[in-house]
Amino acid sequence: MTQVTGTLLFDPIRFAPDRFDQETIRLLRATIDWFESRGKRRLVSDYHAKIFYSDFLAFAAKEKLFATLLTPAADADRHPDKRWDTSRVAMLSEILGFYGLNYWYPWQVTVLGLGPVWQSGNSAARRRAAELLDEGAVAAFGLSERSHGADIYSTDMVLTPDGSGGYTASGSKYYIGNGNCARIVSVFGRIAGVEGQDGYVFFLADSEHPRFSVVKNIVPSQMYVAEFALDGYPVGRADILHTGADAFSAALNTVNIGKFNLCFGGIGLCTHALYEAITHAHNRILFGSPVTNFAHVRREFVDAYSRLIAMRLFSDRAVDYFRSATPDDRRYLLFNPVTKMKVTTEAQRVIALLSDIVAAKGFENDAFLPIAKVDVDGLPKLEGTVAVNLALILKFMPAYLLDPRDLPPVPTRDDAADDEFLFRQGAAAGLGKVRFHDWRSAYRARADVLNVAVFTEQAESLAALIAADPDGVKGSDMDLQLAVGELFTLVVYGGLVLEQSQIIGLDADVLDQIFETLVRDFSAGATDLLGKAAASDTQADWATAAIRRPAVDPARADRVWQQVAALSGAYEMTP
Repeated sequence: MTQVTGTLLFDPIRFAPDRFDQETIRLLRATIDWFESRGKRRLVSDYHAKIFYSDFLAFAAKEKLFATLLTPAADADRHPDKRWDTSRVAMLSEILGFYGLNYWYPWQVTVLGLGPVWQSGNSAARRRAAELLDEGAVAAFGLSERSHGADIYSTDMVLTPDGSGGYTASGSKYYIGNGNCARIVSVFGRIAGVEGQDGYVFFLADSEHPRFSVVKNIVPSQMYVAEFALDGYPVGRADILHTGADAFSAALNTVNIGKFNLCFGGIGLCTHALYEAITHAHNRILFGSPVTNFAHVRREFVDAYSRLIAMRLFSDRAVDYFRSATPDDRRYLLFNPVTKMKVTTEAQRVIALLSDIVAAKGFENDAFLPIAKVDVDGLPKLEGTVAVNLALILKFMPAYLLDPRDLPPVPTRDDAADDEFLFRQGAAAGLGKVRFHDWRSAYRARADVLNVAVFTEQAESLAALIAADPDGVKGSDMDLQLAVGELFTLVVYGGLVLEQSQIIGLDADVLDQIFETLVRDFSAGATDLLGKAAASDTQADWATAAIRRPAVDPARADRVWQQVAALSGAYEMTP
């Protein structure tokens, strides 16, 4: 059965997901209703006036929103609705992103702050965090520092033994969301005089302690992104979450869990912007006709819509791999940096396309799109940079392209289950040992779609290039490696898009249009590689041969445009 593509977009008015249990639906619906009852004027005026979102945090505390959705079953004291369920975590991330990343951010940071706690064997610290969360507290992730960013090898948060079996911690942390209001603060540091991983420590800090001080908000924003400092802060054994290599792994595993939500925040942000842009443009008359009668405007809308649907398909399918992960199946470790890098940069492209269409409207102080334009650029940068994630993605390329295994299919995971494996991922190592199913199977299944067939040729050519010289990329400079990483990412991205499109029975027109964008993107990536000074003659010849013209079909593009046009007036936020 063909999926009605428009139903893939979040619609606050008609939101009634049957895949969730009643309490989850109630919480999600209550969140939507809270934003809608406040209205758009309040949303945008608070944003421009940089008013801190204390009213939202009060709402979340009253409803026990974070406590219900972010407390693992093991720490829920048998509460029937509390569990860590990635499917509903993703849904709330999208809803909050829909109303603005300033509301998504305190939720996102709480996810990160809880990561080291729920991975810890310190039952007292876990119990304390669960109680605070139930009281309405939010969390902070004390990892980054002003001088080092997220380079955890170089932390200047130093714990000095106090002679009584404990420590005193001194140092500062920077870029810390919720730093002004978090009661649950996970802090990464090192023990004085101990070199390497053996000296790493994660501990739980009390933001109300007199030795804990908030220095300032470092951003000119509605958000509070703090610098905080500890000055001789006492750290007892009961506060220690992790030590040594386990602390290092807890930091990286927390990023695996938490930064996955970047993609859903971006999907929500783009969806709201699309509703606003199409409603404006489709009803605006220029030179005697609607703006959307211009061919370039329709093309940009179709491109933005296709890219947004692809973001949705990839991210939804990635949830299944997260929820089905085991010590023997860690494919999510590839799909995670792809969501952090590719989906978030696609969000930038979608917003850029919509901004081009609406032109001056994108600067008005009573519209949502100006908010989206400013905030979307933060998404790819909230976890290192695009380059950091591309470097990680490249570690999986030989196994993914050249060494597929016969692995069991991963089902759709909307069940009300606790994703407890995410908090026992183990050592953050062995990425080269992760194996994948045959990527070609998803492509073969839709070889009847013209642009899927064209893109498959490009993907096969990349696999042949890597097979002929598997060390050619490793030995090259970072700039060339990243260019190859961009191309490989497109193959991985297209694979999950195809898997999810098969699961839901996606409209073939939209699938073809999605892959038209991927063919163009791959050709652009090949052109970029061609221009690299470090590219070998073999790589340059390959890049020239890899460029393809997509299968262009004006009738198909028009049918997709009709789906976009149908969104005009479908949703407008309560004034």
